[in-house]
Amino acid sequence: MQSKRPMIIGNIPKLPAKWATVVMPFMLSCLMSGIISFINMLRNLGWIDGFISLWLHNWMISWAFAFPIVLILLPFVRKLTSKLVDMPPPNEPK
Repeated sequence: MQSKRPMIIGNIPKLPAKWATVVMPFMLSCLMSGIISFINMLRNLGWIDGFISLWLHNWMISWAFAFPIVLILLPFVRKLTSKLVDMPPPNEPK
């Protein structure tokens, strides 16, 4: 008997664990670029007519750069972090 695969919503199955290395940077780059672009636009322009539309447009441009940059730099950042933080080796119980 096959075990039932975990679902996100309805009949949409969760991704396998190996996808976490792409999904986490995807979500992080999306949130960070969105928050930073929102704050910068609000500081520079104030709350103007069409702000949300302009912000969404600029956010998508920012995110298009942020996501690949995060994917490229993540291995370097992990190495740097391991030099600054006493981290157990992978697959070792905590």
